[in-house]
Amino acid sequence: MKDDLEPVILDDPGRIKALSHPLRRRILHRLRAHGPATSTTIGEVLGANTGTTSYHLRQLEKYGFIEEIPERSAGRERWWRPADTPRDLRLPAPDTVAPEDRSVLDELVRVAHAEDLELFRRLPAEYTRDRAWALLSRGFAHMTEEGLAEFFEAYIRLLHEHSHRREDAPPGARPVHIRLFTLPADEE
Repeated sequence: MKDDLEPVILDDPGRIKALSHPLRRRILHRLRAHGPATSTTIGEVLGANTGTTSYHLRQLEKYGFIEEIPERSAGRERWWRPADTPRDLRLPAPDTVAPEDRSVLDELVRVAHAEDLELFRRLPAEYTRDRAWALLSRGFAHMTEEGLAEFFEAYIRLLHEHSHRREDAPPGARPVHIRLFTLPADEE
């Protein structure tokens, strides 16, 4: 596998499309957060039928995001786990995507944004309910473009330094949603 800290650009339209489907994203999150599962168990938890879940699992497998666990699979029961992929997957710059594939990138950004909005909606209640795990910070700074890029890369290194894959996590570790985004401030 590629160095876990080296960013991988999702420049294959098929891989981007595989990640742009909301149910596939939920399946992938479920496997990353809770470990191996079958299409039946995933379908029950996510409210989808087994046929639909199986189809989406095969799409995630086709593009290398998950893999079957042969030693646990028997007959029609197939067990799935996240593939051993780099953790720093990044979207391509929009101007590097072919015009005919731009809508696929736009859809992935839209779906990811909708997920982030749902997390932000939950934040006030989670902050009150579980303060040790629901942390927040809001910042404002004046930075150069180069300084912002350096800050972002330092943030990614720090994230890798303090995080664990599910199978290597120490006791007491929990899955945690972490988001960093920057936007230019209005210059009015």
